[in-house]
Amino acid sequence: MYAGRLLFLFSACFTLATSGLAREPEAEIKKLSFKHTTLQNGLEIYSIEDHSNPTVAVQVWYHVGSKDDPNRRSGFAHLFEHMMFKGNEHLTPSTFEELTENVGGENNAFTAPDVTVYHEVVPSNYLEPILWAEAERMSSLALNDANFNAERDVVKEEYRQRILANPYGEFSLAIDQKSFAAHPYKRPSIGNIAELDAAQLPEVKAFHSTFYRPDNATLIVVGDFKATDLETWTKKYFGPITRPATKIPRVTVAEPPRKEDASEVLSSAKAPLPAFAVTYLAPSVRSEDEAALDLADEILSGGQSSRLYQSLVYEQQVAQRASFSADLREDLGLLTFRVIVASGKSLPEAEKSLNDQIEKILKNGVSEAELDKAKNRFLTGKLMERETNNGKASALGEAAVIYRDPNHINTDLAKYQAVTANQIKEVLNKYIAGKKKVLIEYLPETKREAAKPEEAEKP
Repeated sequence: MYAGRLLFLFSACFTLATSGLAREPEAEIKKLSFKHTTLQNGLEIYSIEDHSNPTVAVQVWYHVGSKDDPNRRSGFAHLFEHMMFKGNEHLTPSTFEELTENVGGENNAFTAPDVTVYHEVVPSNYLEPILWAEAERMSSLALNDANFNAERDVVKEEYRQRILANPYGEFSLAIDQKSFAAHPYKRPSIGNIAELDAAQLPEVKAFHSTFYRPDNATLIVVGDFKATDLETWTKKYFGPITRPATKIPRVTVAEPPRKEDASEVLSSAKAPLPAFAVTYLAPSVRSEDEAALDLADEILSGGQSSRLYQSLVYEQQVAQRASFSADLREDLGLLTFRVIVASGKSLPEAEKSLNDQIEKILKNGVSEAELDKAKNRFLTGKLMERETNNGKASALGEAAVIYRDPNHINTDLAKYQAVTANQIKEVLNKYIAGKKKVLIEYLPETKREAAKPEEAEKP
């Protein structure tokens, strides 16, 4: 939307509305100019030149995520994200730190349900060695028992810290597991210890050859570089990588429509307070309803002035936390209401309060003031993200890989600006009103025991 400078310019004049009040000035959002090429081996390359500061962001998006984990091997894509930093005959395990952090840059990676992304930001004169290193780990890795066992232990420890040590970690995992009946989105991205322990090195090698290939990757370069240099270096380092003859396997499992409401009751000795979640199936991220659902997310749970916080936490004090998320993914999504019950309040009280709020917004919709605030918060966040080279690279990568439309980077914000209050109401009714839900209750073990009916005394 902008290249190096603030993307939006506010008009200098105000138009008077029919009510006689001045309307807010509309934002003019400048488009980002990007280039696209495809190497003979299928690697897609998108780039944006921006010479406003002497840095460059590099991202490699692999179209493989946790939904592509092999059966009974949840966490495999996440494990492989770690393996990609272990080097090969030309790369040491510290190569990426030396090429980035030692020169004032940074590098990292993340695994999502649909993609795995590796990213670096460096001074622009270090672009060539970064491209070389990314090509090296795409073409070959040091896939041996020592590296595999070491990184598997790292992932297992991450699971212990993020899930087992978190009072509500297992509750968070259960939301997807219980909400999807068939789609592999039900598998946790982080995996689980039993399935990680069962993994074998040959499976890791097969995963690399299946998904880490040029025709399953998209290279994004944004920042201070010359187009001729980028063309030369990408052909030099990525061009020789062979494109396998085999087809890339894709998830074809369809999530069946829900035929009835469902409920699950889980318990934990670690949970200090009861919690529950209510979920509804939602569309793909490419749905025309995405913008309205995202803004509904902001209205319902965007900060302490949001609907759910004000009602359940502040006014009624039945919840310690209350949130809503519109988690839209490549194949389909999930709308999730999540509540941690306040101390001294009961689960039925909190569930009734949430249901009342859901009914209220389905019946009455949202106000113009709520929508304006949500747009301001949401669009400001998007625009601030795109002030950086890495932020622009992320937006372009998401547009090209997830939305399958690179120009989405130049059309998405306008869609959010155009959403009306009536659209918010309509889209929430479309996916919630009369739809089947899954209720997941997460109880402290003492609470669950207390909730059981006492056994009749034996004579």
